[in-house]
Amino acid sequence: MPVDWEVPLGVVSLLLLAVGNYIGLFVAPGEKFMADVGRIIYSHVPVAIIGMLVFLAVGGFAFGYLTTSKRGWDSAMEAACEVGVMEGILTLLTGAIFGRPTWGVWWTWDPRLTSAAVMTMSFVGVLMLRGIVRDPDRRATWSAVAGILASVNVPVTYMSVNWWASLHQPQSIGTTGSMIDPSMQWILTFNMLAFLFVTVWFIAARYRIAERRAEAEMPEPLPEVAT
Repeated sequence: MPVDWEVPLGVVSLLLLAVGNYIGLFVAPGEKFMADVGRIIYSHVPVAIIGMLVFLAVGGFAFGYLTTSKRGWDSAMEAACEVGVMEGILTLLTGAIFGRPTWGVWWTWDPRLTSAAVMTMSFVGVLMLRGIVRDPDRRATWSAVAGILASVNVPVTYMSVNWWASLHQPQSIGTTGSMIDPSMQWILTFNMLAFLFVTVWFIAARYRIAERRAEAEMPEPLPEVAT
């Protein structure tokens, strides 16, 4: 039986993720101001960045469907939306774990936290819309429009620490370079690649499921008329 290409990628990505998180927890140097508490960045930062990229991809896939009406774009949008929501929730959870010892609370209505929560919930709304609408064509069109509107939240979330006063630190990596020490930077990059590979694996597997469901929803061909 042939093996789908994403299966070996998934095995490799899980190994990379395990190695990267082990290095981040037990090998990497402690952060200058937060000491061992700062080790959460090796998980929080990669999943946050990859999650936002996936949400942007949802908007791209949605635009692809609206301009071509091809079913594959809709399946890709559904797959990316589900994976993005999972990573958005992980971002909020790891952020809460970081916030409790550093800010003294699990949650605060900080601009970055609030915008990240709104961003994630907007894509949850896209999935809920897909679950409510039964007609395949109408579901694809409506959720594509909703996906594009939801993706507007991504740049708002990314820029929130620059636009409003925030407890959250500003971006450490920007167009002018990185403020992260090289001894920490390479571990962040390693984990980011691991999360990226896991994300590609999840999206590819979920895409296949969406395609099978779309095939099952296709109407039966009309019977041939005898002449």
